[in-house]
Amino acid sequence: FDKSITEALENKVRSRGTFKGGRLHTYRFCDEVWTFIIENPNFRLDNDNIAVDKIKIVACNAKKPGDADNK
Repeated sequence: FDKSITEALENKVRSRGTFKGGRLHTYRFCDEVWTFIIENPNFRLDNDNIAVDKIKIVACNAKKPGDADNK
């Protein structure tokens, strides 16, 4: 899944989006995974502004724990 979604995002997505504003409600780091919950962010996609109540961002290391190259 990770490899296929990365390839799809690189090759098929042609627009760029940003978000700003909002308030960081929660953040945590557990088992090499960061989780952020942001309240009231504003997204800008091409020429559209989109306001949402809450977003959740989950980010993890692309390498497995214990790999020799993982520093």
